[in-house]
Amino acid sequence: MNYAIIAAGEGSRLVQEGIGCPKPLVRLNGVALIDRLIGLFLRHEAASISVIVNEEMKEVQEHLKSIRTEVPFRVVVKSTPSSMHSFYEISRHLRECDRICLTTVDTVFREEEFGEYIRAFMRGGDFDGLMAVTDYIDDEKPLYVQTDSRLMIRDFVDESRLCKYVSGGVYCLNNACLDVLDRAMADGVSRMRNYQRRLAGEGLRLRAYPFSKIIDVDHAEDIRTAELFLQGFRS
Repeated sequence: MNYAIIAAGEGSRLVQEGIGCPKPLVRLNGVALIDRLIGLFLRHEAASISVIVNEEMKEVQEHLKSIRTEVPFRVVVKSTPSSMHSFYEISRHLRECDRICLTTVDTVFREEEFGEYIRAFMRGGDFDGLMAVTDYIDDEKPLYVQTDSRLMIRDFVDESRLCKYVSGGVYCLNNACLDVLDRAMADGVSRMRNYQRRLAGEGLRLRAYPFSKIIDVDHAEDIRTAELFLQGFRS
């Protein structure tokens, strides 16, 4: 599996709330967010790992330079206006990959569930993308996922009381999904949620994969919430 991490956001809300380090280096139970993801990927059949950070993140860039892995490890340094643009920049290095798993640096989930998710994607099926979803909603602006009885995704919407799940910020995709990304960029689409809508709109087969809980570390209080979540599953 070829993994990619979007770690290019400024983390402005964390800074405003007194967190002094860049978001990728925020520690959960003593482990930086970026290091936690890299470790997870290495334990779950990583063939390569790619990370994108913005140009101002000097501390993160230096940290990533110190990382040594047994698989190809690529760092892309570029400031972008949105996560979708960051994905596009890093996708240029993933064109030869049959399958990729993309995640944002601030997503926190149970490792056991993640391993099952990756295995499900590797087994394949009637889908072009396997999208992590959860019924635990802690995002200020969640992206709701409309599914049918087989968990095939029909659409992504900003508001809906009828949807059980929201997007979890983890995406397993094949090459057809990267082709849609190119077209979306050419058409001036921005934001990951609009890219996901484009995938569904172009008829790609997307299946939802439920996680019990996925936490986004956007605020200072989320750090402790995520730490307790991980401690609870360990114990």
